[in-house]
Amino acid sequence: MSSPLDAALDQIFLAARTYRGSDQAWLDRPVSDAQLERIYELARMGPTSANCSPARIVFIRSPEAKARLREVLDPGNVAHTMAAPVTALIGHDLTFYERMEQLFPGTGARAWFEGKPEVIADTAFRNGTLQGAYLIVAARALGLDCGPMSGFDKARADDLFFAGTSIKSNFLVNIGYGNPAVLRPRNPRLAFGEACRIE
Repeated sequence: MSSPLDAALDQIFLAARTYRGSDQAWLDRPVSDAQLERIYELARMGPTSANCSPARIVFIRSPEAKARLREVLDPGNVAHTMAAPVTALIGHDLTFYERMEQLFPGTGARAWFEGKPEVIADTAFRNGTLQGAYLIVAARALGLDCGPMSGFDKARADDLFFAGTSIKSNFLVNIGYGNPAVLRPRNPRLAFGEACRIE
């Protein structure tokens, strides 16, 4: 009998799988606004540099928004993305530092970034990516499945979903209830000794 910890690790990492590859990848089960809000409420608690929190997310669900999303997808990503109940477009805001007094008060942290475009871009991309990963873990923890991917025209996505803002697209995450019938055997991972060392 597995422990609660074993069950949690299975749900988040060990038994969790990426759903993609066909229009049969997702079960016909909706994802509610409340579920999406809960995913974000959990994901926002993950650490970022000086709590800068640059991620900005569009949850694409309506037929109209999905039609726009289809325009930017690589051909191999169309079928499973259109079949997903929701697709999260993970972006990062290049003016995140304007909210540093709110997020990291009393430190003067805005000055660490203002007028430093390379520092801004590096910080926004790295921490926005982290927050996208937290979103995947949060969704899995809540019993949903994910299909993260690249394979889309980021500049076009910026035009269609972030026009007139300082937000830049990073990656996509399909969210829903995966269809285990479409899963292939899990690909191998690098062993500890292949990817890590202790000094």
